[in-house]
Amino acid sequence: MVSGAQAAGWTDERVELLKKLWMEGLSASQIAGELGDGVTRNAVIGKVHRLKLSARAKPTNTTPRARPAARPAPRRVASPSAGMSHVSAKSRPASMPRPQVMGATALAMAPEMEVDLYVAPATQELFIPEDKRLNLLQLNEHTCKWPIGDPLTKDFYFCGQHSLETGPYCEFHSRRAYHQLDKRKR
Repeated sequence: MVSGAQAAGWTDERVELLKKLWMEGLSASQIAGELGDGVTRNAVIGKVHRLKLSARAKPTNTTPRARPAARPAPRRVASPSAGMSHVSAKSRPASMPRPQVMGATALAMAPEMEVDLYVAPATQELFIPEDKRLNLLQLNEHTCKWPIGDPLTKDFYFCGQHSLETGPYCEFHSRRAYHQLDKRKR
């Protein structure tokens, strides 16, 4: 396989031009465009590394480059036979323009997206009298190991009730930890 750079070859003149343009601060893409004859950006980068050229100089022209006008993306028209079950009913109307954004937007929340947050129902905690509360060293295989409170505070404790044979928690905390999904939700 012969690349464009190998076909044209790195003559002494081309290497000198590469060095000159590199030191002027041109990017590898710009240098590849100047050299022409099928020289790619990657070929320029590879040659710069092999020549062990130092970091590029800052470009002398600090005016921003004019960018070409953005072309609208071609729209796909789906045929009626194509399954469109994945398209939501609340899709954006075609006439509504997208808001202009800068930066990474992969995780940005779109304002038109509806968010239904699940809020767990508040449950009553089992009251444990102070004399029945256990610390870590008092736990054994027959006591409930459900932690209650913040472990970084003095009033942190474990439930301490008699645990079930099938797990580490008492009946109350087992129901809380191992709730079954409704059959219709599976």
